[in-house]
Amino acid sequence: MIERNEDEGFIEVELDLDDGRTVKCDYITKLTVDGKDYIALTPRTDEGNDSEDQDVWFYGLEGDLEDMDHEPELVYIEDDDIYEKIIDAFDEFLDEQEYEEMADDGE
Repeated sequence: MIERNEDEGFIEVELDLDDGRTVKCDYITKLTVDGKDYIALTPRTDEGNDSEDQDVWFYGLEGDLEDMDHEPELVYIEDDDIYEKIIDAFDEFLDEQEYEEMADDGE
């Protein structure tokens, strides 16, 4: 289940895992790799998500996060080569975020 909170500016995702557990995750970003969309999520922990060592999970994204009428489907990524490309794209995203933070601090 994907829950959008427009007022707070965040997207929360509930994942049903194979072991029967349900995990709440916070949306980090959407990545486009080889013309397909993927989503980066971080599972919430009891301690919160302030740690820099938090897990990041990637899923294929079928549908549009902005479409309020239809919930997009998250798809497990089975191709190791695609997974590596997604990790590279996510690393680039993090580098951009770090650069923007440094630029904002310099103003």
